[in-house]
Amino acid sequence: MRKVSIFGATGSVGQNTLDLISRNPDDYDVIALTGGGNIAQLAKDAVRLGADVAVTAFDDKLDDLRSALSGSGVQAAAGQAALIEVGARPADWVMSAIVGAAGLAPGIEALKQGATLALANKETLVCAGPLVLEMARTHDARLLPVDSEHSAVFQALVGEDMTSVERIIITASGGAFRDWPLSDLAGATVEQASNHPNWNMGQRITIDSASMFNKALEVIETKEYFDVHPSKIEVLVHPESMVHALVGFQDGALMAHLGAPDMRHAIGYALHWPERRDLPVERLDLARLGQLRFHAPDEARYPALRLAREVMERGGLSGAIFNAAKERALDHFIERRIRFLDMADAVSDVLERFEAADGLIDAPLTLDNVQQTDHLARKWVDETVLERAG
Repeated sequence: MRKVSIFGATGSVGQNTLDLISRNPDDYDVIALTGGGNIAQLAKDAVRLGADVAVTAFDDKLDDLRSALSGSGVQAAAGQAALIEVGARPADWVMSAIVGAAGLAPGIEALKQGATLALANKETLVCAGPLVLEMARTHDARLLPVDSEHSAVFQALVGEDMTSVERIIITASGGAFRDWPLSDLAGATVEQASNHPNWNMGQRITIDSASMFNKALEVIETKEYFDVHPSKIEVLVHPESMVHALVGFQDGALMAHLGAPDMRHAIGYALHWPERRDLPVERLDLARLGQLRFHAPDEARYPALRLAREVMERGGLSGAIFNAAKERALDHFIERRIRFLDMADAVSDVLERFEAADGLIDAPLTLDNVQQTDHLARKWVDETVLERAG
């Protein structure tokens, strides 16, 4: 029986992970589930799967969680320190699906225990890729990608020599505004940005898809995970979301990974790796599908992609700055303090401000420095938003 923990259990990736685990409950011993404000779902799943502990990220939700778990035998805990503590609990396999930079520290703790970390948290590698990969090597742990794009690349590379890889192409749906006239984007609302045409995801990642910040993070993650030069990474808009990634080789061949837009494919691959097992996902009918369309993204529409290139070229702590600024700018958009296109401007402004502050970007890549940089970048976004509002 494998010991498993799911960080971010109440989100879309977490719920899909629990769906797969609950289909074969005798195969798994659930150690910990973590979540945010959806206490009812967190408690229900923890009791149903017999978890040792359930953790909410919010300290002020602890009493609610304790009440919901009363009499179940499941321990309740709350706050960032509790998330880190459950990361340190021994487990064979850990799903890292906490949204944002908050997922970094618990994931690192799991790696310290030598666990297999199934990585759905993009920010872990964007903020601290070299640090995290070295941590995995030091503790004989393993990182397996769960983003559909990176899982697709990983699968296409099985048995291949990385020196023969000429390019890696990750696809993007184009998000809610892919067919909008560019001139209309300035007036795009939160509700419109939250309506994804293909995927059923949480609000934040759906808006990140519309702005392509989600893809920008994935480009940086591709560089870090597969150790490829940024010039080898391409993005194509693919409205059908059936081809998740392609790998091009020096002989001109392209290996494509196709599958229905269902996160259980990538989750299941990481859960059962190195085996393949039956999964409850749709089988593609290519004749019925009829066509697969691709086109290059317009960086005037998606400036996040240009910013990602700049981050990869700059290195240092720029990934942590980029992610923190993106997260905080998204907060301001959701709270209707800034417009849709203002998010990219705010991130660009903060990156430039760090560049002008001698030594900040090039500080040593440690967890403390990442966290301090994250805090400062968020503060500077707030200042930028206030200045523009004033």
